[in-house]
Amino acid sequence: MNIRSITLSLLISVAAISASAQSYDDPMSQALMKAFDELLDEDPRDPETLVRRAGLYYAHQDYIKALDDINTAMKYYAPDDDESRYPAYQLRAKIYQRQKKYEDALADLNTVLKMSPQDYGTIYQRANVLYELGRYPEANADYYLMLRLNPRSQDALLGQAKVAVKQNNLGTANDLADRAVAMTPNNSEIFIGRAAVRDLMGNRQGAVEDYISAISVDNESTARALSHLVAMSRTDYPTVMAGLSSAISKAPRTGMFYFIRAMIAQGHCNYLAAIADYDKIINENLDSYPGLNGALAECYYYLGRYDRALLNADYAISATDENAFYYVLKSRIERAMGDNQAALDAADKAIEKSPESIDALEAKALAEIALGQPAGASIALSEAAMVNPENPYIQILRGWVLGDFRKQAANSERAYEMVLDMDFDFDNVQSLRGFALLSLDRREQADNWMERILDTADDFDGMVNYYAACYYSQTGMTERALRCMETSLEKGYANYHNWTKASEANINCAPLRSNPEFTRLLDKYSHLFK
Repeated sequence: MNIRSITLSLLISVAAISASAQSYDDPMSQALMKAFDELLDEDPRDPETLVRRAGLYYAHQDYIKALDDINTAMKYYAPDDDESRYPAYQLRAKIYQRQKKYEDALADLNTVLKMSPQDYGTIYQRANVLYELGRYPEANADYYLMLRLNPRSQDALLGQAKVAVKQNNLGTANDLADRAVAMTPNNSEIFIGRAAVRDLMGNRQGAVEDYISAISVDNESTARALSHLVAMSRTDYPTVMAGLSSAISKAPRTGMFYFIRAMIAQGHCNYLAAIADYDKIINENLDSYPGLNGALAECYYYLGRYDRALLNADYAISATDENAFYYVLKSRIERAMGDNQAALDAADKAIEKSPESIDALEAKALAEIALGQPAGASIALSEAAMVNPENPYIQILRGWVLGDFRKQAANSERAYEMVLDMDFDFDNVQSLRGFALLSLDRREQADNWMERILDTADDFDGMVNYYAACYYSQTGMTERALRCMETSLEKGYANYHNWTKASEANINCAPLRSNPEFTRLLDKYSHLFK
């Protein structure tokens, strides 16, 4: 697999995750939904159509509507006709399982298995539900039943391995997982399954090796394996990077491994390491793809090396027609360099290519503000908010533009209030809740939010303490802000642009920049940037 296909698989998987939840934009889903609606207009009591529509809702992760259709269908089946209800019970159990309502799922699965005691898929589903309920002996019994029905069931072996881990039989768990892999060692999915067992055992190095094997074996599970590696890097960055370095030492001409390592390093603000790997791929002709130059442009931008960033962005733009985001990058770079008209021109080109791009609309708005055109900025941000009403940063920017530049205090407050209404975990710093509260003069609540995040969040790369430095600098708590800044730098937060240049809304550390301690800290940690 080359780097382009890796990147595409990542984009496809991310798009699927974001679009599948309650989105029916694809033509097939629209056609099916229209057909179901028409049938139900003719006969709203048709249980089979209700169940089929519930299946479409389920496929799009719209579990509340799916469950409502299933429960409605159940009322319209003939009394005591459990056989007709069979598919409804199966689907409802899946919905309950997704909602983590395991007891409800178990009840429906037991009903299905009374009608069809050897339904392999339902036995597997019940085993997994029993496992989630902590009823490990019963789960194991179902996994054994699966093996009697299919002696080569890898799902059953991996299920037994997970049970063995929970029962502290680690040697047995390891043997069972290895047996599962030995059956189909050229199938990527089985390595992902064993990685889950190894991670459960605390063998994170083995899990990383399995995810890398999954990527190497075939293309089928690349996106999933990469997403697991990225998630694991948030809690155990050194182990993930060590595993990738080991893979590189065994296959030093495989550009894919350098790309993955660079991508994860970049995600952790380790831009110098990411640049080294991207350059390795390009300079040694391990692969060729405009996205490499796009990634370099982004890294150099964050390091404040805008000339190099612009060169790479321009190359990426010229190398492909699929360049909307590269124009966004160019816009950000041009604005950082002070050429605000060029920034606006680049943002407009990005919007031409991708009219609903949040990044492009944000870039346009910020360029308009820099040019003294707040009305245009307000329009662009309103369009972005319509595309994604649950984006807190866009609403913060809207509140800032409406309040500071357009003097529309009531509209500004409504934008900040929208941030408070969004469904984020309280300890998610990227909810920006405290910054919205601060703009609404609700200081005590804002302080409580920031303090709780610092007490509870896992700041694996310094980003949380960067936001804390911004927050406390905005509140005038300079000493606290500088302490958070040092903690952030200690953890490796190497976004030099954010430290020295970012000035949007109240999410920046601009008030610190005239303080000698700010300069001293940047000098002390200059190895992160140079």
